[in-house]
Amino acid sequence: MSEAQDLRKRSKKRYGGGHRSKKYKGSRELEVGMQGILITCNMNERKCTAEAFNLLNEYADQLYGPENFKEPEESSSEEEEDEDVEAALKKEVKQLKASSGKRERRFQAMDSGANNVIFIKTKNLDPDKLVHHILSDLHITKKNKSRVILRMLPVSGTCKAFQEDMDKFLSVFLEPWFKAPNQGSYQIAFKARNSSHNKRDDIIKALAGLVGKMNPKNKVDLTTPELTIIVEVIKSVCCVSVVRDYTLYRKYNLQEVAKEEGPKDVKQEEVTTNQEEIKSNQEEKDGKQEEIKSNQEEKDGKQEEGKDAPKTEKEGKGDEEK
Repeated sequence: MSEAQDLRKRSKKRYGGGHRSKKYKGSRELEVGMQGILITCNMNERKCTAEAFNLLNEYADQLYGPENFKEPEESSSEEEEDEDVEAALKKEVKQLKASSGKRERRFQAMDSGANNVIFIKTKNLDPDKLVHHILSDLHITKKNKSRVILRMLPVSGTCKAFQEDMDKFLSVFLEPWFKAPNQGSYQIAFKARNSSHNKRDDIIKALAGLVGKMNPKNKVDLTTPELTIIVEVIKSVCCVSVVRDYTLYRKYNLQEVAKEEGPKDVKQEEVTTNQEEIKSNQEEKDGKQEEIKSNQEEKDGKQEEGKDAPKTEKEGKGDEEK
């Protein structure tokens, strides 16, 4: 029994024993008050995180310059010899604290709270500006730089995912875009994950009412809106942003935007498709009318034929008797 238990323990250590978390050990969770980027992927979150760091750092270097790290200056050996033990310890603790504070990167992976979704916390940069810059470049160059990443959504603000908290937060958050004299056409993109108390229709209705109160000239446009209000709810955290070119950049899908044919071609293609559909419907309608007309003519012809037909022998005798 002891050997069997030994083998079982080794097997658990080797293969994780079924207790290994899918998320990074010791990773922090998405919290209210954070800014960052929500990234969706297909199954492989570790590869997605690595790919995201490479992509974000590449474009962040273009916008903000490379990241700088300042290491605490070390004292010379002569100075260390002159210090007593207590002073040296105090200095070392101070250096460690300073070092830990300066090591906070501009991008940090967080546990989003949902499968196939990662959250990258950002520091000292505008996530909306960065993501738009990435999508703009991919749209122009048509170069696909993502294998695992699907969508990349900026998160400019977060609040508790309860109606009262959301109303209070959004009434201030949305002012720069929608409060008079500001105005614009808009749509709302809502998604809830691992949250049962947020009903899509209720959230959208409340949000549209809030935007309408800010300025009655704000109009809903589901085809080509100037602005898109993105609302992503994960568990008890609501992530919000207001973005441009959401339709043009394929709902901020990195892989799809690289396939884009261009705004003019897409628009022309949509117009042509609509015209062909209208033409097809009209032809079908005309065809049905012709068929009805033909049937009516055939019916009228039969009636006329019945009137002009010669009388039968029986009918003739009946007339003679009369």
